[in-house]
Amino acid sequence: MRISESCAKCLYDRQLNKTDNKDYLAEIKNILDNRKENDTSPYMVYLFNKVHVKYFGKGADYKDIKKEYNDLLLNMEDKLRREIDDSDDPLAKAIVMARIGNYIDFGAMNHVDQDEFLTLFHDTQMREDDEQTYKSFLNECEKAKNFLLVCDNCGEIVLDRLMIEQLRKRFPNLKVTALVRGEEVLNDATMEDAYYCGLDKVADIVTNGEAIAGTIYDMVPDRAKKALDEADVILAKGQGNYESMAGQGRHVFYEFLCKCDLFTSRFDVPRLTGIFVEER
Repeated sequence: MRISESCAKCLYDRQLNKTDNKDYLAEIKNILDNRKENDTSPYMVYLFNKVHVKYFGKGADYKDIKKEYNDLLLNMEDKLRREIDDSDDPLAKAIVMARIGNYIDFGAMNHVDQDEFLTLFHDTQMREDDEQTYKSFLNECEKAKNFLLVCDNCGEIVLDRLMIEQLRKRFPNLKVTALVRGEEVLNDATMEDAYYCGLDKVADIVTNGEAIAGTIYDMVPDRAKKALDEADVILAKGQGNYESMAGQGRHVFYEFLCKCDLFTSRFDVPRLTGIFVEER
């Protein structure tokens, strides 16, 4: 997904809000001004972070925040699983809940409010505009052997685990793989988070090999490339994965909440609207 001028301005303004260091900001502006046509926002932020280390050292540590939200969702897990199991369509319910988990984003959100997050669970019905995508998703899973979940945030992966449980019940022949971040980046889920939250109990875990909040094929290690190439069905979570994977010629289902102006404008929806779309 190409970077619009408004998106570039937002990316720069976020750095401007962090510091008034002129040399640092000049390098950031140079990166943006010389971006290639196919560069994406996650890749820009990846480059920004390298410049940040040069001037200020390592960025903010999200380990405590990640544990807080991983634990929050782990404590909710049994209750949510019962709600899923008691629903008319447990997989649909689990997919909606997994999308709600995409709220936990300390990159795209100006403020992550735990109370606001929890209120989103008051409505876990799949909307009518998701139904066509869901039907296609079921049809593709029915024919598939290999399923790849491209993960996004901490906490969210607990809900991803509940979704995969239902997916495997409905399609027991599916081999499920989950792709997480290779190194710490914001509050995104890494291998450590995946094991902490038990995602490894329902899926093989691979990493993208980098501290980048997206999935750029040319940057991922061979094992991740193999998972992407061999997947019959790919479900990619979050705005960063959408930005870095859309338009790359793959058949992908995307699921996320619209958390910034770029996405609310692109999909013509209010803030925090859930999106479930298919790209062929």
